Amino acid sequence: MREWNSEAHLPKGWGGSQPGGNFMRLFRCLLTASLLIPSFPAAAAPFESARTLSGAPFIADTNVTIVHYWATWCGPCRIEIPVLDAYYRKHHAQGLSMLAISIDQGVSAARLQQATSAFAFPVARVDDVKMPRRDIPTALPVTRVYDRSGRLVFATKADGRTTIDMATLERVVTPLLDRR
Repeated sequence: MREWNSEAHLPKGWGGSQPGGNFMRLFRCLLTASLLIPSFPAAAAPFESARTLSGAPFIADTNVTIVHYWATWCGPCRIEIPVLDAYYRKHHAQGLSMLAISIDQGVSAARLQQATSAFAFPVARVDDVKMPRRDIPTALPVTRVYDRSGRLVFATKADGRTTIDMATLERVVTPLLDRR
């Protein structure tokens, strides 16, 4: 019976037990380097950066993050915004971040500030958010929820009719806030 040789399929010089085992040296070097690189927590925001209407940067850190896409002309958005505002006010201190991104075109920042002055959460214009354009919904409203690691865990349909309600927020978001 022949013994199986795990290095028989490797090119000469790439085996670990052969003199000059370059492959194994490279593997050990990469493994060691990966252990030395510090790991940083992922940002909870689904975009590279955002500047709010007030000019401040939006910083989600490692919070649970709700991103809501809306527009001033969107009827279902006007139904949804008070619900989101109430939920945000209730849970912000538990590690909840929220950003409403207006996709209004041609609406001044001053008009948006006036329309959103009662909101407790920050608002940004889509032009002030650095993100892939393919991630901008084509129908409104759309609400996306990201866990503390930045992973998308929930999104409403982008069908122009579906809105989010308090029961859904409590069912989807509140358990994420309880996980630290």
